Order: sequence, then structure tokens, then C-alpha cells
Amino acid sequence: MSAQPGATIPTAAQIGAIHSARKVAAVHQAKRASFFRGKLDHIDLDRLDDPAEWGKIPLLDKDMLRSMSDAQFYRDFCLPPGEGDGIAQYWRSGGTTGRPLFYPRSRRDIEVAMLGFARVYPCAGAKPGQTVHCAFPLGIHPVGQMMARAAEASGLGALMAGAGTTTPSSLQIELIDKLKPDVLTGMSSYALHLANLADQSGIELARGSVNLVICSAEPLSAAKREKLGRMWGAEVRDSFGMTEAGMMAAEDGIADGFRVWSDLFFVEVVDPTTGQQLPDGETGALVVTPLFTNNITPFLRWMSGDLVSLRREVPGAGPFAVFPVLRHAQRTTGFFKVRGININHGEFEDLMFRLAPINDFKCEALTLDAL
Repeated sequence: MSAQPGATIPTAAQIGAIHSARKVAAVHQAKRASFFRGKLDHIDLDRLDDPAEWGKIPLLDKDMLRSMSDAQFYRDFCLPPGEGDGIAQYWRSGGTTGRPLFYPRSRRDIEVAMLGFARVYPCAGAKPGQTVHCAFPLGIHPVGQMMARAAEASGLGALMAGAGTTTPSSLQIELIDKLKPDVLTGMSSYALHLANLADQSGIELARGSVNLVICSAEPLSAAKREKLGRMWGAEVRDSFGMTEAGMMAAEDGIADGFRVWSDLFFVEVVDPTTGQQLPDGETGALVVTPLFTNNITPFLRWMSGDLVSLRREVPGAGPFAVFPVLRHAQRTTGFFKVRGININHGEFEDLMFRLAPINDFKCEALTLDAL
């Protein structure tokens, strides 16, 4: 490993050594925050490689942070930047429910986070010298500007278009037709919107220049993936991250799931009821501890609200094969209920997009007296 975390892809042995050292550092960092006062005193820092000892660390979730006022959050949970460091950005928390939080990110955080975003491109199959039409939202959520900057850092040309506000969607279709990018990055729903708009304008994207679509920031169902691939005439790869940690993983087109950057994040899958770690391949709640992007926000055993499975040794090709594979099942909040029946958002989306006449749809759940 080089001095800069994440600058090179490590070996499996190096990843183990990183975990041993950085888990201790993560607990030390958390103990500096008033929020964790008295919550970690029983942890034996010399035994953190023992899953039973690590499992004694209490789980953390967003409701715990939302219960704090803004003043309490910045005073009691966040830490002052270290010597020679400082706040570089604020990242808005993801999700669609509850009060959003704005996480300070230090310059050292951003240096490592940028490497996590940049890995998406080679992992997904993009190559230096290609051009990227970046259609993620540009704003207080980090994915847009970070993916665009990461493209530049990876040797790709980037058109930072946004998701329809900074550059109108109709103009984006013209630019894609004119500039002929190789790669499109964006939320899957917006990529589908652009495809529908191009179809209405008489532009056949399936015969165009884009051969790779990289999505993130929202679930990608199998049917939507198939529809995107057909309408764009491109391979579709998904990526996965969270504002509490950074960009964590991407599909490589070989494994059934995401290759997760386990040298930058310690990832667990636990029983959502008991909190006990689950064996490889079993579905449970995703728990993440950032190993390097915790200079101001000391997230420790963060429950993200995702149901996933994790397999640690999955055959692959190339340097990213060293990483475990994370398979996303669903969000724990990804349901609505109709007449007492839970309906999974992803399964409903799959059903709708498998209907050939439907290019896009909007779903509204209404409560009526008759129901």
C-alpha cells in the first residue's frame, strides 16, 4: 500500500492489516466525540479483530442523529478538523424520509473519498481517454460533483451537465448527439427520462455513441436495467455509496453484485433484530464503519437502512477481484402498504417496467376512507 489510502488496490493480506489498524483508529476517533462518551469504555481495543468484541460496539442509525438538534449534532457528534486539515465540503445525507443532515467533510476526507469515486470508472469498464456525460444532480448531494471530478482524475473527459436544472434535458440530448460521449453517468430514473425524451425527439440512442451507463444514488431494478440497456444500446453498471461514508462499491460486470472497497470501509451484515453478525451469503442489515473518511464525523458501526448479503471470496478478473461482493436486496424503508399488504418498491418497479408499453411511471399512495 502507498502512503495515500486507496491509491492502489491492495492484496487480501494488506486489507486484513488495514482492518486491524484502522478499526482501532476508528474507535479512538469516536471516543473523542461527546456523543460516544461512556458508550465505548467497555471495548477492549486490543481484541477488535475478534468479531465478538467488535460486536460489543453499539450500532448507530440515522434516527439517533436526527433526535439531536443541529447545534447538538455539530457540537457533540462532529469533531474539529485535525492540525493542518479543515472543512472542505458539506455533504447532504441521502434518503427520502426525515430531516436531512449536513455532514462536514475535511480536506483529508475528500482526498480519500475522491479515490473511492474514481474507482467506479475502471471497475465498471470505463477507460482513460473516453468522455463522460455526467447527468447526476449537481448540488448539495455530493454524487454529481464528485463523480464528475473523479472522471477527470481518472483520465476521462467530463461534461458536467447535471440532472435537468443546470442544463435542460432537451439540451442534454442535443449535446449527447453532438459530442458523442462514450459513458453516461446519472441516476437510473434520469437516464430513463433522457432516453424517453430522445425517443420523442426522433434520436435513436441505441445507435449512438454511449456504450456504458453508470448509475448510482437509487435502487436499480432488473427490469429498469434491461430497459435502460435496450434504450441506450449500452452496458449498464450500478454503483453504491452513502454520504456517511463515500462511494463504496461498483459492479464489474462479472460478479452478481458490487465489489465493495473493503480497504476503505469495514463492512458487516447483521441480523436486524439481534445485531449479531451473519455468515457469508445471508441477507441482513448493512453496517458500515468508514476507515479513513471519519476525520470530522466519526461514524462507527453505522446501520445504513439497507438489506444486503456479503460474500468475501468471489472469483473475478482484474485487480478489483480482491474485494468482497455486496448484493443489495432492498431498503428497510422501501415499502408501502395497501390493505394490509406490504408492497416492495423495487418489486413494484420491476412489474411496471416489464410491461412493454410503459416507458416511465409515477406512483402515488393515497389514503382513502374506503381503504
